[in-house]
Amino acid sequence: MNTLLLVVTIAGERVALPAAAVESVVELEALIPVPRAAPHIAGLSALRSRVLTVVDCMRSLELGATDCSDGIREAAVVELDGHHYALIVDLVEDVVEAASDPAPIRAAMEAGWERVSQGMVETEIGPLLLVDVAALVAGAETKAAA
Repeated sequence: MNTLLLVVTIAGERVALPAAAVESVVELEALIPVPRAAPHIAGLSALRSRVLTVVDCMRSLELGATDCSDGIREAAVVELDGHHYALIVDLVEDVVEAASDPAPIRAAMEAGWERVSQGMVETEIGPLLLVDVAALVAGAETKAAA
C-alpha cells in the first residue's frame, strides 16, 4: 500500500485526508464573509491570485464553529470539480503512508463524522479515520437534501 495521507486535527480529533487530494497546506490570514453562503462556508480567501472558498470543517461536521477571529488559521487546499477550497483544520501534523485499505468502522460515531468517513486506515502512528474531502466540502445540507 503506497497511499499517502495528510494527518490533521479537526475538532480535536486526529484524522487523515488523502494526500493526493491536497494541493498544499497554507496559513490563511484574511477571510471575506459571503452573504447567504451555506453555514459551513467561513468565507473567501486569496492564495497566489486564486480565490479559495474556505470551509469550516467543524461546521461541516456539525460540531460547532471554528473561531476565526484570532487571525491566522491552518488549512489544507483541495480542488474539486475545478474549484479550490481551503479546509480549516486545528492542526496539520505530518504525511504518513497508509498500511492498510480503509476498513469499516464498527462503532457509533457522531452524524457528521459518519457522513464524511471512508473507514479506518492503519498507519505507522496508529489507526486513523480517513475523511472524504468531497463530503467535507459539501457540508451537512447534502445529507438533509438526500
